[in-house]
Amino acid sequence: MGRVNKLTVLAVISTGLMALTGQVVATERNHQITNNDFFDIANMSHVQLSPNGKQAVWLESRWDKALDKAQKDLWLVDIKSRKTSRLTFTNESEASPQWSPDGQYIYYIGQQTHEDKKAPYNGKAQIFRLSLQGGEAVPVTKETEGVKAFQVGHDGHNLYFLANKTTTETDIWADMRASHSTPKYGHGKITTNPLYKLDLAHYQQTLLLDDDKVVWEFKVTQDASQIARITTADNELVHYEGWSNLEVYNTRTNSNIVLPDSAWRQDAPSPYGWLLGLDWHANNQQLAFRIDFDGHPGKLFVVTPQQKPAKPLDIKRSGDITLNGSDIHWRPNSDEICYRGADHGRVKLFCTDINQQQQGDTRTVIAGDLVMGSYSFSHDGKKLAFNHNGLDHFSDLFIADAASKKAKYKRITNINPQVDSWILPQISVVKWTAPDGTQVEGILDLPANYKQSDGPLPLIVQLHGGPTSATPYALQHRSYGRSTFTANGWALLSPNYRGSTGYGDKFLTDLVGKEHDIEVADIMSGVDHLIALGVADRDKMAVMGWSNGGYLTNALISTTQRFKAASSGAGVFDQRLQWMLEDTPGHVINFMQGLPWEKPDAYTHGSSLTHASNINTPTLIHIGENDQRVPLGHAQGLYRTLKHYLNVPVELLVYPGEGHGLSQYQHRQAKMDWDKKWFEHYVLGKEQPKAAK
Repeated sequence: MGRVNKLTVLAVISTGLMALTGQVVATERNHQITNNDFFDIANMSHVQLSPNGKQAVWLESRWDKALDKAQKDLWLVDIKSRKTSRLTFTNESEASPQWSPDGQYIYYIGQQTHEDKKAPYNGKAQIFRLSLQGGEAVPVTKETEGVKAFQVGHDGHNLYFLANKTTTETDIWADMRASHSTPKYGHGKITTNPLYKLDLAHYQQTLLLDDDKVVWEFKVTQDASQIARITTADNELVHYEGWSNLEVYNTRTNSNIVLPDSAWRQDAPSPYGWLLGLDWHANNQQLAFRIDFDGHPGKLFVVTPQQKPAKPLDIKRSGDITLNGSDIHWRPNSDEICYRGADHGRVKLFCTDINQQQQGDTRTVIAGDLVMGSYSFSHDGKKLAFNHNGLDHFSDLFIADAASKKAKYKRITNINPQVDSWILPQISVVKWTAPDGTQVEGILDLPANYKQSDGPLPLIVQLHGGPTSATPYALQHRSYGRSTFTANGWALLSPNYRGSTGYGDKFLTDLVGKEHDIEVADIMSGVDHLIALGVADRDKMAVMGWSNGGYLTNALISTTQRFKAASSGAGVFDQRLQWMLEDTPGHVINFMQGLPWEKPDAYTHGSSLTHASNINTPTLIHIGENDQRVPLGHAQGLYRTLKHYLNVPVELLVYPGEGHGLSQYQHRQAKMDWDKKWFEHYVLGKEQPKAAK
């Protein structure tokens, strides 16, 4: 915690305040952010630029209190006039919008139910087509078990899609399972995905490939000669994370090959990787694909499947970039493969030139403090549309020159105009030095009018999930902490602790084998740094997080007693239980560096249950009843420990029907309201009214 760091942080805070002050005067911001404002925020995703670059469509998610959920609808914008139009109005979420090559139609996956409940109106996912000339959306498939994914052919004459088909395993116990159908079995039935081609001129459907495999993703070449698929033998995620294959089917010879996987299995830092993201070059030969790992940097490959041997090119990344997301795209009319990358709290778009299976130059398409979401190119590759979350706005659509080395971008939409009147927090990047000398960063949110001369503030430490993730340098109003607490006078620190993405490969992998140790030290040194700066009050601190943030909340309260309150959401309490019950056990194996019987000491040390006798922090526990990623038993074990054995104030909230995230309106509201009241009571000393007798 040296002088240089201290001065740097003060300068960042000061600069952010001056910029914000000027903005407040200019925009006359007068609305204090509340929990209820969360439900008025629209979120943008899946941006698709029209082939001619003149229009763009996206999915817009909004909360609906009457439906008790958020749902996604299709929206359209004219790039020149910036006029927006809502295209769909159903009570179910639309998905996967794609343009027809002539720009006359938008295809998407939707669900509708009519009285007779026959396909395509049987409530199952089907492909719909919407004409820009007007009229109702019409279904183009009528699959009894629904559609999983689709792709519009390059010429627009055909559409390719994955259907769903229930397949019964035919082992020696199949008859027994059929005779006694009441129990739920661990296996025996799987949903496979046959691949069809639909002729859009005559609506004749042809089965292309049905080999009883689960297909997670597919991609067809422009000339329709090859189809790449990511496949497994079963629907369980445990198969996907370590036993998935990359296959290429030749439609002309009806032959199928499975690509050798040594580059992303045996030769990778972990065999438990997630294949994702497929895209063919316009030459119909080069296939780009991704793989991600928990705890290790993901990889981007380019391979020519028909070459012998089909040796993949491992794309090298520059600087501290970590690959982010599955949306990789060859830029049209170029040899550039483009991908998003996390970089110090930002998410940017990078394009790398590939020449004859050799890597060339890499460029950052747009400079600046971007937190880019989805993106799309025009048909000629010259225009780029993307959504971006900034410091003074949530996700909106932007347009840029895709081919420029120094592309400028302009904002096209304002889907959350109410935010223009919000009194926004000061958001800055804060840096400090960890005990081992490593520089760590975090995102610091402060009240709008806060000056350091005002003295220290109560502090909330908000911890991101993953841990192979990062808190972005952007405005956020989430049910996990940011925006509402600063509006009520708190400082909020979101540390990008060891294991976070965008800070280099070593920073990412330092966490492997050191959970419940090195990242805890990173976080607490950041807390001490803010105390030393006079920003945080050491006697008024709380900690919160969800998923890995919940795990870290448990780790912190079992390591230190400095926090007055905690909110632990979907957090692991015992690593052995996690390996036994979660749907992606490779995550635990990666960080523990082995199976439970191979690394018993690692599983013991990495479990907050082991250190639970240290806990005296009043703790709120949130968990989804049907959470498969961090199952209910963790929350129940933490609750039992605190309530019945340690006599620590605790409240357990189990959300009925919920999984790893909270999808219902009333559940999100309950979580935010409980967190606010809990922290105010145990940190600020505010009394709660006594219940009426």
